[in-house]
Amino acid sequence: MPPYFDGPHYDRAAKVLNQYSHIVKYVASINTIGNCLMVDPVAEMPVIRSKGGFAGLSGRAVKYTALANVKKMRELLVDDIDVVGAGGVFSGQDAFEMILCGASAVQVGTCHWTEGPKCFDRICDELQSIMAEKGYNSIDEFKNKLKEWSKEGVALSREARMKKKAAGTITTAAAGKGSASASSGMDNVMLTALLMVAIAVLLADKMDVISI
Repeated sequence: MPPYFDGPHYDRAAKVLNQYSHIVKYVASINTIGNCLMVDPVAEMPVIRSKGGFAGLSGRAVKYTALANVKKMRELLVDDIDVVGAGGVFSGQDAFEMILCGASAVQVGTCHWTEGPKCFDRICDELQSIMAEKGYNSIDEFKNKLKEWSKEGVALSREARMKKKAAGTITTAAAGKGSASASSGMDNVMLTALLMVAIAVLLADKMDVISI
């Protein structure tokens, strides 16, 4: 389906689809956002040749529009019609968000184009890790269960970000300590080498091998 941006457009599309629910079993939302233009500043021309450079926008840039469309279409369509979330899925978290908004399945396009087929296993593994961390045993336990905004939710999210930031600080400090230790060890080796050279020169001078 094309991306919709206004409430009446959602309503009209859902009304038509619901009339044919005996035929339509799922919709994929969204397609690319049309009539976008990317410019090559070096060559001073469009990046692509066709249609004067005008084309559909996809990838990470369309994720939030895709999430909104998935959520709204899931609310308006009858239960017999599934929604497939598409647009900006690059990670397990992206897939989790799509399902949370009501997607029964998730489509991966741009990521597959750039990363290749190995992206599917990676995204699935990341999604399973998120589910395990949250205590979910199946997709049905969180599918289409996006919660209402709340102060408690904001506080929970803030706490999680602070913990993640603190963990990153500790990791960085540990890495810095390791680097300092390595540097200190290297300094000791250099100092020992210089002392040995000095001792060798003094002994050589004492034995009249060389004259200082």
